[in-house]
Amino acid sequence: MMTTPMLYGIPNCDTVRKARKWLDRHEVAHNFVDLREAPPSREHLSEWLGIVGPERLINRRSTTFKQLSDAERSALDQSGAVDVLLAYPTLIKRPVLEWRATVSVGFTADEYAHYFGM
Repeated sequence: MMTTPMLYGIPNCDTVRKARKWLDRHEVAHNFVDLREAPPSREHLSEWLGIVGPERLINRRSTTFKQLSDAERSALDQSGAVDVLLAYPTLIKRPVLEWRATVSVGFTADEYAHYFGM
């Protein structure tokens, strides 16, 4: 069980910035992990995929997705999703919030307010 919220993302992502500002404004102490500098492990990605599913975790609108080969795109829909996400961590939809038993992808103020009891 996570005692300190973990927020995974890329610092220059607008949605990540909004989430971080929300957490700071509401004085929610958290740890931030830059996905480019410290990509999640194979086990971590497998866990996220198992909880939220590839439809929610994979950012199919990203520039990175558009640059993938047909084989890599096909692998995302099959058992190769972890391998492709390990190779291209910017394909992970952001931010990913881990806290207690929750894994959340994306950001809305209402959702975060619910998670943190505000």
